[in-house]
Amino acid sequence: MSTVQISAADVNKLRQQTGAGMMDCKKALIEANGDFEAAVDLLRKKGQKVSAARSGNATSEGLVSIAVSADGTNGKLVALACETEPVSKVEDFRNLAQAILAAAVANNPATAEELSAIALEDGRTVAETITELTGKIGEKIIIQEYANISGEKVVSYIHSNGKMGVLVVFEGANGADITEAGKDVAMQIAAMNPIAVDKDGVDPATIEREIEIAKDVIRQEGKPEEMVEKIAAGKLNKFYKDSTLLNQEFVKDGSIDVRKFLDNTVKGLTVTSFKRVQLGA
Repeated sequence: MSTVQISAADVNKLRQQTGAGMMDCKKALIEANGDFEAAVDLLRKKGQKVSAARSGNATSEGLVSIAVSADGTNGKLVALACETEPVSKVEDFRNLAQAILAAAVANNPATAEELSAIALEDGRTVAETITELTGKIGEKIIIQEYANISGEKVVSYIHSNGKMGVLVVFEGANGADITEAGKDVAMQIAAMNPIAVDKDGVDPATIEREIEIAKDVIRQEGKPEEMVEKIAAGKLNKFYKDSTLLNQEFVKDGSIDVRKFLDNTVKGLTVTSFKRVQLGA
Protein backbone atom coordinates (compact mmCIF):
# COMPACT_ATOMS: atom_id res chain seq x y z
CA MET A 1 0.00 0.00 0.00
CA SER A 2 1.34 3.44 -0.96
CA THR A 3 2.18 5.81 1.90
CA VAL A 4 2.39 8.86 -0.36
CA GLN A 5 -0.13 11.53 0.60
CA ILE A 6 -2.30 12.52 -2.32
CA SER A 7 -3.89 15.95 -1.92
CA ALA A 8 -7.13 17.14 -3.45
CA ALA A 9 -5.05 19.66 -5.42
CA ASP A 10 -2.99 16.83 -6.93
CA VAL A 11 -6.12 14.97 -7.90
CA ASN A 12 -7.63 18.08 -9.45
CA LYS A 13 -4.42 18.82 -11.35
CA LEU A 14 -4.40 15.33 -12.86
CA ARG A 15 -8.10 15.62 -13.64
CA GLN A 16 -7.50 18.91 -15.47
CA GLN A 17 -4.58 17.36 -17.34
CA THR A 18 -6.37 14.19 -18.44
CA GLY A 19 -10.10 14.85 -18.16
CA ALA A 20 -10.55 11.59 -16.22
CA GLY A 21 -12.90 11.30 -13.24
CA MET A 22 -11.86 12.43 -9.75
CA MET A 23 -11.85 8.94 -8.22
CA ASP A 24 -10.00 7.47 -11.21
CA CYS A 25 -7.36 10.20 -10.88
CA LYS A 26 -6.98 9.62 -7.14
CA LYS A 27 -6.60 5.84 -7.59
CA ALA A 28 -4.06 6.35 -10.39
CA LEU A 29 -1.98 8.74 -8.29
CA ILE A 30 -2.02 6.37 -5.32
CA GLU A 31 -1.00 3.43 -7.52
CA ALA A 32 1.74 5.56 -9.11
CA ASN A 33 3.02 6.79 -5.74
CA GLY A 34 2.28 10.37 -6.72
CA ASP A 35 4.16 10.25 -10.04
CA PHE A 36 2.06 12.31 -12.46
CA GLU A 37 3.51 10.82 -15.65
CA ALA A 38 3.04 7.29 -14.35
CA ALA A 39 -0.51 8.18 -13.30
CA VAL A 40 -1.27 9.47 -16.81
CA ASP A 41 0.03 6.19 -18.24
CA LEU A 42 -2.15 4.24 -15.82
CA LEU A 43 -5.21 6.21 -16.89
CA ARG A 44 -4.40 5.55 -20.53
CA LYS A 45 -4.04 1.85 -19.78
CA LYS A 46 -7.41 2.01 -18.07
CA GLY A 47 -8.78 3.46 -21.28
CA GLN A 48 -7.38 0.56 -23.26
CA LYS A 49 -8.96 -1.89 -20.85
CA VAL A 50 -12.34 -0.15 -21.03
CA SER A 51 -12.12 -0.16 -24.82
CA ALA A 52 -11.40 -3.90 -24.88
CA ALA A 53 -14.05 -4.72 -22.30
CA ARG A 54 -16.73 -2.90 -24.27
CA SER A 55 -15.60 -4.08 -27.69
CA GLY A 56 -18.75 -6.15 -28.20
CA ASN A 57 -21.16 -3.35 -27.31
CA ALA A 58 -23.43 -1.88 -29.98
CA THR A 59 -22.58 1.61 -31.21
CA SER A 60 -25.87 2.98 -32.53
CA GLU A 61 -25.37 6.64 -31.62
CA GLY A 62 -22.77 9.22 -32.57
CA LEU A 63 -22.10 11.98 -35.06
CA VAL A 64 -21.61 12.09 -38.82
CA SER A 65 -19.29 14.88 -40.02
CA ILE A 66 -18.64 15.87 -43.63
CA ALA A 67 -16.20 18.22 -45.40
CA VAL A 68 -16.29 19.05 -49.11
CA SER A 69 -13.27 20.70 -50.71
CA ALA A 70 -13.50 24.34 -51.79
CA ASP A 71 -13.49 23.36 -55.47
CA GLY A 72 -16.21 20.76 -54.85
CA THR A 73 -14.24 17.86 -56.29
CA ASN A 74 -13.64 15.86 -53.07
CA GLY A 75 -15.73 14.94 -50.07
CA LYS A 76 -14.80 13.26 -46.82
CA LEU A 77 -17.22 11.72 -44.34
CA VAL A 78 -16.43 10.51 -40.82
CA ALA A 79 -19.01 8.68 -38.69
CA LEU A 80 -17.79 8.60 -35.08
CA ALA A 81 -20.00 6.20 -33.17
CA CYS A 82 -20.70 5.63 -29.48
CA GLU A 83 -23.17 3.59 -27.44
CA THR A 84 -25.63 6.17 -26.09
CA GLU A 85 -27.15 9.46 -27.23
CA PRO A 86 -25.97 11.51 -24.20
CA VAL A 87 -22.33 10.69 -25.01
CA SER A 88 -22.84 11.84 -28.62
CA LYS A 89 -23.69 15.27 -27.24
CA VAL A 90 -20.70 15.56 -24.88
CA GLU A 91 -18.35 18.38 -25.91
CA ASP A 92 -15.24 16.15 -25.82
CA PHE A 93 -16.90 13.65 -28.15
CA ARG A 94 -18.02 16.33 -30.62
CA ASN A 95 -14.63 18.01 -30.52
CA LEU A 96 -12.96 14.69 -31.26
CA ALA A 97 -15.28 14.12 -34.24
CA GLN A 98 -14.28 17.50 -35.66
CA ALA A 99 -10.58 16.87 -34.98
CA ILE A 100 -10.73 13.55 -36.82
CA LEU A 101 -12.49 15.15 -39.78
CA ALA A 102 -9.88 17.93 -39.86
CA ALA A 103 -7.11 15.28 -39.82
CA ALA A 104 -8.79 13.54 -42.75
CA VAL A 105 -8.97 16.78 -44.72
CA ALA A 106 -5.33 17.66 -43.98
CA ASN A 107 -3.88 14.21 -44.70
CA ASN A 108 -6.24 12.71 -47.29
CA PRO A 109 -6.19 9.11 -45.97
CA ALA A 110 -7.76 6.49 -48.22
CA THR A 111 -9.08 4.22 -45.46
CA ALA A 112 -10.28 4.30 -41.86
CA GLU A 113 -7.13 2.40 -40.89
CA GLU A 114 -4.93 5.11 -42.39
CA LEU A 115 -7.06 7.77 -40.68
CA SER A 116 -6.67 6.04 -37.29
CA ALA A 117 -2.87 6.20 -37.59
CA ILE A 118 -2.70 9.96 -38.19
CA ALA A 119 -1.24 12.08 -35.38
CA LEU A 120 -3.42 14.91 -34.06
CA GLU A 121 -2.12 18.27 -32.84
CA ASP A 122 -1.05 16.90 -29.44
CA GLY A 123 1.05 14.16 -31.06
CA ARG A 124 -1.22 11.27 -30.21
CA THR A 125 -2.76 9.28 -33.04
CA VAL A 126 -6.47 9.27 -33.75
CA ALA A 127 -6.65 5.69 -32.43
CA GLU A 128 -4.86 6.61 -29.19
CA THR A 129 -7.10 9.62 -28.66
CA ILE A 130 -10.23 7.51 -29.18
CA THR A 131 -8.92 4.96 -26.67
CA GLU A 132 -8.23 7.68 -24.12
CA LEU A 133 -11.71 9.20 -24.52
CA THR A 134 -13.18 5.69 -24.19
CA GLY A 135 -11.45 5.41 -20.82
CA LYS A 136 -12.60 8.85 -19.75
CA ILE A 137 -16.24 8.37 -20.77
CA GLY A 138 -16.46 4.64 -20.10
CA GLU A 139 -18.22 3.86 -23.37
CA LYS A 140 -17.15 2.24 -26.63
CA ILE A 141 -16.17 4.78 -29.31
CA ILE A 142 -15.18 3.85 -32.87
CA ILE A 143 -14.84 5.29 -36.35
CA GLN A 144 -17.78 3.37 -37.76
CA GLU A 145 -17.54 4.70 -41.31
CA TYR A 146 -15.07 6.72 -43.33
CA ALA A 147 -15.46 7.80 -46.94
CA ASN A 148 -13.12 9.73 -49.24
CA ILE A 149 -14.61 10.23 -52.70
CA SER A 150 -13.77 12.47 -55.64
CA GLY A 151 -15.33 13.49 -58.94
CA GLU A 152 -16.33 16.40 -61.12
CA LYS A 153 -18.76 17.70 -58.48
CA VAL A 154 -19.31 16.34 -54.96
CA VAL A 155 -22.38 17.43 -52.99
CA SER A 156 -23.14 16.58 -49.37
CA TYR A 157 -26.11 16.37 -47.03
CA ILE A 158 -26.32 15.84 -43.27
CA HIS A 159 -29.64 15.06 -41.63
CA SER A 160 -30.74 17.38 -38.84
CA ASN A 161 -30.09 14.78 -36.12
CA GLY A 162 -26.43 14.47 -37.17
CA LYS A 163 -26.74 10.68 -37.46
CA MET A 164 -27.05 10.42 -41.24
CA GLY A 165 -24.84 11.82 -43.97
CA VAL A 166 -24.65 11.53 -47.75
CA LEU A 167 -21.94 12.27 -50.33
CA VAL A 168 -22.88 12.24 -54.02
CA VAL A 169 -20.56 12.41 -57.04
CA PHE A 170 -21.96 14.08 -60.18
CA GLU A 171 -20.56 14.09 -63.70
CA GLY A 172 -21.72 16.17 -66.67
CA ALA A 173 -22.29 19.47 -64.87
CA ASN A 174 -20.02 21.18 -67.41
CA GLY A 175 -19.45 24.18 -65.18
CA ALA A 176 -23.10 24.74 -64.27
CA ASP A 177 -24.09 25.43 -60.67
CA ILE A 178 -25.88 22.26 -59.63
CA THR A 179 -25.79 22.92 -55.88
CA GLU A 180 -29.57 23.00 -55.42
CA ALA A 181 -30.23 19.99 -57.66
CA GLY A 182 -27.36 18.16 -55.97
CA LYS A 183 -28.89 18.74 -52.54
CA ASP A 184 -32.22 17.42 -53.81
CA VAL A 185 -30.58 14.21 -55.01
CA ALA A 186 -28.58 13.85 -51.79
CA MET A 187 -31.82 14.19 -49.79
CA GLN A 188 -33.45 11.63 -52.10
CA ILE A 189 -30.66 9.18 -51.24
CA ALA A 190 -31.09 9.92 -47.54
CA ALA A 191 -34.84 9.31 -47.68
CA MET A 192 -35.10 6.43 -50.17
CA ASN A 193 -31.84 4.55 -49.43
CA PRO A 194 -31.10 3.19 -52.93
CA ILE A 195 -28.77 0.20 -53.11
CA ALA A 196 -26.98 1.35 -56.28
CA VAL A 197 -26.82 4.20 -58.78
CA ASP A 198 -28.32 2.17 -61.65
CA LYS A 199 -29.19 -1.38 -62.68
CA ASP A 200 -25.62 -2.30 -63.58
CA GLY A 201 -24.46 -1.45 -60.08
CA VAL A 202 -26.65 -4.06 -58.38
CA ASP A 203 -24.81 -7.12 -57.11
CA PRO A 204 -25.59 -10.18 -59.31
CA ALA A 205 -26.40 -12.24 -56.20
CA THR A 206 -29.06 -9.68 -55.24
CA ILE A 207 -30.57 -9.84 -58.73
CA GLU A 208 -30.66 -13.63 -58.64
CA ARG A 209 -32.30 -13.57 -55.21
CA GLU A 210 -34.97 -11.11 -56.36
CA ILE A 211 -35.75 -13.24 -59.44
CA GLU A 212 -36.07 -16.44 -57.40
CA ILE A 213 -38.31 -14.76 -54.83
CA ALA A 214 -40.49 -13.34 -57.61
CA LYS A 215 -40.79 -16.75 -59.27
CA ASP A 216 -41.80 -18.41 -56.00
CA VAL A 217 -44.49 -15.79 -55.37
CA ILE A 218 -45.80 -16.07 -58.93
CA ARG A 219 -46.03 -19.87 -58.71
CA GLN A 220 -47.80 -19.63 -55.34
CA GLU A 221 -50.33 -17.35 -57.01
CA GLY A 222 -51.07 -20.19 -59.45
CA LYS A 223 -49.84 -18.51 -62.62
CA PRO A 224 -49.05 -20.79 -65.58
CA GLU A 225 -45.40 -21.85 -65.76
CA GLU A 226 -44.98 -20.34 -69.23
CA MET A 227 -45.78 -16.91 -67.75
CA VAL A 228 -43.40 -17.13 -64.78
CA GLU A 229 -40.28 -15.81 -66.53
CA LYS A 230 -42.09 -12.87 -68.11
CA ILE A 231 -43.82 -11.81 -64.88
CA ALA A 232 -40.59 -12.24 -62.92
CA ALA A 233 -38.82 -9.92 -65.37
CA GLY A 234 -41.51 -7.31 -64.75
CA LYS A 235 -41.08 -7.64 -61.00
CA LEU A 236 -37.31 -7.24 -61.40
CA ASN A 237 -37.87 -3.98 -63.30
CA LYS A 238 -40.09 -2.83 -60.44
CA PHE A 239 -37.26 -3.70 -58.03
CA TYR A 240 -34.86 -1.55 -60.07
CA LYS A 241 -37.37 1.31 -60.05
CA ASP A 242 -37.70 1.13 -56.28
CA SER A 243 -34.09 0.39 -55.37
CA THR A 244 -31.70 2.11 -57.80
CA LEU A 245 -31.23 5.86 -57.62
CA LEU A 246 -31.54 6.94 -61.26
CA ASN A 247 -34.67 4.82 -61.73
CA GLN A 248 -36.46 5.92 -58.57
CA GLU A 249 -39.36 8.34 -58.77
CA PHE A 250 -38.05 11.78 -57.91
CA VAL A 251 -39.36 12.56 -54.42
CA LYS A 252 -40.18 16.19 -55.26
CA ASP A 253 -41.96 15.32 -58.52
CA GLY A 254 -43.39 11.82 -58.86
CA SER A 255 -44.07 12.30 -62.57
CA ILE A 256 -40.37 11.88 -63.40
CA ASP A 257 -37.52 9.69 -62.23
CA VAL A 258 -34.19 10.96 -60.87
CA ARG A 259 -32.47 10.35 -64.22
CA LYS A 260 -34.97 12.66 -65.95
CA PHE A 261 -34.70 15.26 -63.19
CA LEU A 262 -30.94 15.42 -63.66
CA ASP A 263 -31.21 15.61 -67.44
CA ASN A 264 -33.74 18.43 -67.10
CA THR A 265 -31.30 20.28 -64.82
CA VAL A 266 -28.29 20.00 -67.15
CA LYS A 267 -28.36 17.87 -70.29
CA GLY A 268 -26.21 14.81 -69.61
CA LEU A 269 -25.90 15.39 -65.86
CA THR A 270 -25.77 12.13 -63.90
CA VAL A 271 -24.61 10.49 -60.67
CA THR A 272 -21.62 8.19 -60.82
CA SER A 273 -21.41 7.17 -57.14
CA PHE A 274 -22.68 7.97 -53.68
CA LYS A 275 -22.08 7.13 -50.02
CA ARG A 276 -24.89 7.04 -47.49
CA VAL A 277 -24.13 6.47 -43.81
CA GLN A 278 -26.74 6.17 -41.07
CA LEU A 279 -25.80 5.47 -37.47
CA GLY A 280 -28.14 3.10 -35.69
CA ALA A 281 -29.59 1.75 -38.94
